[in-house]
Amino acid sequence: MSDGQLVQRRRKVEEPTAEKNDEASGDSAQSSDQEDNDKGTRLTLMEQILLLGLKDREGYTSFWNDCISSGLRGCVLVELVLRGRIQLEGGGMRRKNLLNRKVTVKSSEPTGDVILDEALRHMKETNPPETVTSWIEYLSGETWNPLKLRYQLRNVRERLAKNLVEKGVLTTDKQNFLLFEITTHPLSDGNQKTKLIKEVQEAVLSKWTNDVHRMDKKMLSLIVLAHASDVLENAFAPLSDQDYEVAMKRVRSLLDLDYDQQAEKKGNDVMWAVFEAFSK
Repeated sequence: MSDGQLVQRRRKVEEPTAEKNDEASGDSAQSSDQEDNDKGTRLTLMEQILLLGLKDREGYTSFWNDCISSGLRGCVLVELVLRGRIQLEGGGMRRKNLLNRKVTVKSSEPTGDVILDEALRHMKETNPPETVTSWIEYLSGETWNPLKLRYQLRNVRERLAKNLVEKGVLTTDKQNFLLFEITTHPLSDGNQKTKLIKEVQEAVLSKWTNDVHRMDKKMLSLIVLAHASDVLENAFAPLSDQDYEVAMKRVRSLLDLDYDQQAEKKGNDVMWAVFEAFSK
C-alpha cells in the first residue's frame, strides 16, 4: 500500500471519531445547560409554600389566611437545619422535650439566600440562645417583648415573590382595590406550580411510605408546613374524592406522630421541633 493510500485510510478512521467527540461535547453542554436551568428554578421551602398559597391570576395570597406568616418562618428554620446551619442543644440526662431545647448555630457560613442569612445572623448574635417556638414568634414579629422586635423578618412574602419573579415563575403587576393600589405577582410559568402540586400529591399517594424516615425530609417538611400555613388544600383540590380522602388520611397520620420520639430515632431535631411547635 502506498503512503498516500495509508494517509487517506487514517483520515477516514479519525473523522468519525472527531464527529463522535463533537457529539459527546454537545451532549455534555446540553446536560450542563439543563443542570443550570434546574438550579435556576430550584425553589426553597419558603418559595414553595408561597407558590401553593398564591392565587394564579390575581397574584396574591388569600386575605383570610393568617397562618402563612408564621408558617413561612417555620420554613426558614427547617431550611437552615437542612443546610446544616443550626441544631438543637443536647437533650441532656433529663431528656428535655423538643420545645424546651435551645437552637444553636452549627455553622455561620452564609447560605446565599438573603432571608435565611438574615435569620442566621440573628441566631448567632443571640445569647443566651432561644427555643424554636420563640424564634418563630420573633421572626414573625409576634412578640410582646419590644427588645425582640428587631429580629422580625420584614416583607417576607414580597421578597419571596420577587425571587420567584427572578426565577421566571411569577410576573409583576398592579391591581386597584378601591382607594389603594397593590403590587401583585400573577403566575408566569404554570409548569412550575403544576410540577410542585404533582410532587406533593405523589408523596401521599403513589410514592407514599409508611416509614416517615424514608420520606424526603424537604417534602415531609413541605407537607407539614403547608398544612400549618393553610395552603395544603390548594395542592389537593384537583384530586378525585377517593384520592383526596386517602391523601388527607395520610397527612393526618404525619400530623399525629410523636415528634419527640421521631427525633430520638433519626436526629434532625430542629425539623421535628418546628413540627411540634405548629401542632400545639
